[in-house]
Amino acid sequence: MSAEGAGQGPGPEPGSEPGPICPEHGQALNWFCCSERRLVCAACTGLGGRCRGHRIRRAEKRAEELRNKIVDQCERLQLQSATITKYVADVLPGKNQRAVSTASAARELVIQRLGLVRSLCESEEQRLLEQVHGEEERAHQSILTQRVHWAEALQKLDTIRASLVDMLTHLDDLQLIQKEQEIFERTEEAEGILDPKESEKLNFNEKCTRSPLLTQLWATAILGSLSGTEDVRMDERTVSPFLQLSDDRRTLTFNAKKSKACADGPERFDHWPNALADTSFQAGLHAWMVNVQNSCAYKVGVALGQLPRKGSGSDSRLGCNAFSWVFSRYGQDFRFSHDGQHEPLALLHCPAQLGVLLDLQAQELLFYEPASGTVLHIHHASFPGPLFPVFAVADQTISIVH
Repeated sequence: MSAEGAGQGPGPEPGSEPGPICPEHGQALNWFCCSERRLVCAACTGLGGRCRGHRIRRAEKRAEELRNKIVDQCERLQLQSATITKYVADVLPGKNQRAVSTASAARELVIQRLGLVRSLCESEEQRLLEQVHGEEERAHQSILTQRVHWAEALQKLDTIRASLVDMLTHLDDLQLIQKEQEIFERTEEAEGILDPKESEKLNFNEKCTRSPLLTQLWATAILGSLSGTEDVRMDERTVSPFLQLSDDRRTLTFNAKKSKACADGPERFDHWPNALADTSFQAGLHAWMVNVQNSCAYKVGVALGQLPRKGSGSDSRLGCNAFSWVFSRYGQDFRFSHDGQHEPLALLHCPAQLGVLLDLQAQELLFYEPASGTVLHIHHASFPGPLFPVFAVADQTISIVH
């Protein structure tokens, strides 16, 4: 026979019950047949025995292997329980608090905007508030469901671990071997309990407050009258030498020949026909209007103050870097651009005026045509710092309307 751990194994301890006996040979079952996965006696492995030629191990060696497996499994279960406990204690409460906080901010946003047009959209207000409430309830219910699920998982893991520990501490070698199938089943059951993973279902979905009707009425209420717009003027230190700035600093005129009258400085764009406003916005709601009817090539939007000013690369070209967000026209093509990503926009006609609405509370940038009351594009982003109105023109003129 092929045997491991040759030699006589220890006999039964004084006073202990005799171990199981081989029904075929009447000898003690002190060996384990690895091929048939069962206890056998020495005669079973000898000449004429059914396990002759099989891989045989001493029973106590097999029991030692099972004990080591149980210890390893208990350690894994303990680590898994610690992970779940930390998730339940640290992550879920924060999720619930953030969902409530975000829902509250979204609710305030809805109420604030609808206050401007309440006479036209009282029913819309009610509908949106119900959606916010429903989304808050959904997020809260998801968190509660997760809490219950992981509590049950922890209880199941504790039960499995307690059962395995009980086997480890109370069963002798032979009893432990006879429980191998149960050990396997318990281990497989524990492995079926997965670790917690991040899920969007636990977050409040702010998109539930987005309404085309609300956005349209809100933009019209602000940009429909010039009284709601900012007094934006160009910063002459930033104006490209390919542009001419009017005396009131509201009109930019493109000139294909580079002006030599402009003194170069660190703030000035030296290649692209760009200009920044002299005021930046860090919080609140801001709007301005630009007359673009005379130009077939322009860009209007916002940019960070750290937008590079020098060279012909993309880092100083509006819409081609992470520092600028712009609406642009080239002939009959319109698009929104940011960080080199260009989104084509389908417009039925060329706007004569372009309204820009920047809501830093809601982190929204909106472009609007006042003549038709049409929202041309909305961009949602987490703007990283103070934003300047930014302009570019490569054909004729554009002017800030005030």
